[in-house]
Amino acid sequence: MSEKTRKLCITAVGIALFVVLSLCLQVPVFENYYLCLGYAAMAVYCYAFGAISGTAVGFFGVILYCLLISGLRGMPGWALGNVVIGLSLGFWFKLARRIESGLVRSLLSAVVITAACAVGILGVKSITESLLYLQPVILRMGKNIYAFVADTVVLIASLPLCFLLDRYVKKLLRQK
Repeated sequence: MSEKTRKLCITAVGIALFVVLSLCLQVPVFENYYLCLGYAAMAVYCYAFGAISGTAVGFFGVILYCLLISGLRGMPGWALGNVVIGLSLGFWFKLARRIESGLVRSLLSAVVITAACAVGILGVKSITESLLYLQPVILRMGKNIYAFVADTVVLIASLPLCFLLDRYVKKLLRQK
């Protein structure tokens, strides 16, 4: 199997994990909002496989999830927001690997995650929905604040999983 085919298959598994985690493990946190645990898969893929693979997991994962649960409602904003989040985290994690201190790496990663979610969810998602639904951006931002908080928490909570699984991923990629 070629390296490109192998990476494509691994990314497809990540997309499936995003959907399954989002559908099967729904933890309510706010009124009508559940933690999207699919973001844990996205974080691991951004860390272990890079920006493109992690972004694909978040982009296509949320599209499939939205199609399964609610049709197209909300999907364009989520998908575009996940592009910003995935690319930001993927590029950051590549740089973060150079940081020796696990505590410093984790704290800086939490700051980057928070900023990426703010831009992706409060910015891109809110603007996209504002244009689609012809509502003021500030109204959409208010509606998206729950998603911003919940998704930021899931991504930050996923950091130990990223660090732990990275060793196994490297081992998996060396095997042919």
